[in-house]
Amino acid sequence: MDGKKVILSLKNTGLFYKRRTGFLRHDKFWALRDVSFDLYHGETLGIIGKNGVGKSTLLRMIAGIMDPDRGEVIRHESLRASLLALQVGFIPHLTGRQNAILSGLLLGLCRADVEVLLPRIFEFSELGDFIDQPVRSYSTGMKARLGFSVALYVDPDILLIDEVLGVGDVDFRNKSADAIREITKSDKTVVIVSHNNELIRSLCDRVVWIENGHTQGVGSADAITKQYQQRHTSVAAREMTNSG
Repeated sequence: MDGKKVILSLKNTGLFYKRRTGFLRHDKFWALRDVSFDLYHGETLGIIGKNGVGKSTLLRMIAGIMDPDRGEVIRHESLRASLLALQVGFIPHLTGRQNAILSGLLLGLCRADVEVLLPRIFEFSELGDFIDQPVRSYSTGMKARLGFSVALYVDPDILLIDEVLGVGDVDFRNKSADAIREITKSDKTVVIVSHNNELIRSLCDRVVWIENGHTQGVGSADAITKQYQQRHTSVAAREMTNSG
């Protein structure tokens, strides 16, 4: 991307989980095998691929929650990354208010700065009196509202969004998408995982396509989503022919 600065690079990264195969026996399940791309300051990057190809694991590596077992993640500068994913990062017995404060502290803000942001976080989340109820009593959509609102207002260097824009009621989904569009017009860096190709095309500058734990393609949102759709349309057609 002309004129953009690379802030993070993945070089042949792979990560495995230990999987039990018997009593006291485990093997390695490689969630990611060989993923490489650069992330540029101020871009909105989409990550696409079928379920189970390692997209969420990839976001956790970018966030610094997990380290690769092969290859490397190079951070070209000090970065604060906020991972917005369903049921990630909230402590169930704490209230929404307490979790919002804790999330801000974990992202490096001081308590006073978080307190200043709370009214805007609560207003955007539209949780009303539920903000002082334990998060374990929240629905999936309510957790998404709180997580999105916190991530939006704590102003991280990289905002990582894992399928959250597809939950909640229609009004909040539209409101969230509008907020992301505003962010993409600024100089903020955003990484979005979604199965909604139309959303990816409308929001993202570039797309990374992950297939079988490998980087299958990196390029413009239009080009990569079209390649992805063509691949899986042809695969589905072959499967239907073979089953017939």
